[in-house]
Amino acid sequence: MRAATKVFARYGYAGATVDKISSAAKSVDRMIYYYFGSKEALFVAVLERLYARMDEAEAALDLDESQPIESLVELIRFVLGYYRAHPEFVTLLNSENLHRGQHIAKSRKARDYSLRAIGITDRLLTAGVAQKLVRPGLNARHVYLLIAAAGYFYMANRYTLSAFLGERIDTPEAIAAWDDYVIDSVLRSVRSA
Repeated sequence: MRAATKVFARYGYAGATVDKISSAAKSVDRMIYYYFGSKEALFVAVLERLYARMDEAEAALDLDESQPIESLVELIRFVLGYYRAHPEFVTLLNSENLHRGQHIAKSRKARDYSLRAIGITDRLLTAGVAQKLVRPGLNARHVYLLIAAAGYFYMANRYTLSAFLGERIDTPEAIAAWDDYVIDSVLRSVRSA
């Protein structure tokens, strides 16, 4: 799985071959076919593993629902940091999006991985509404997508955006400023008036 993750991240789905993967794994092609059946099934397994790891890491967050705003900030920092710490996840999602999600759509587990993240977000928003800190009627999925989009887009496009903007956006200072801006933006969108 580690070898497949590296090869798929380097070459994309189309450029990764079973031969490259088995060579990187110091194995043989038929072992991949024996355990996974096909390159596509292996790619789906790699994507599922990446989603599962993020899901597990989110589950390990110790968020205090009695402090919904502070916990929401912690969730935002986690998501933004997770994409930065796992660039292979972003690269593989880019590859899968080029294929219009056709591989991950075959996964029986894919939908499960979003349930915890949306549930965490929903509980924090609900607690915030109860404390009159968060405006009612927000959709937890939309709020989570806003957070994920800010982290994913920044990482997925850091090289082109740096060229386009004429300055590196992957320096520690630029990253800290972006994190602060995303936090401020999300909080402005959810806070009660």
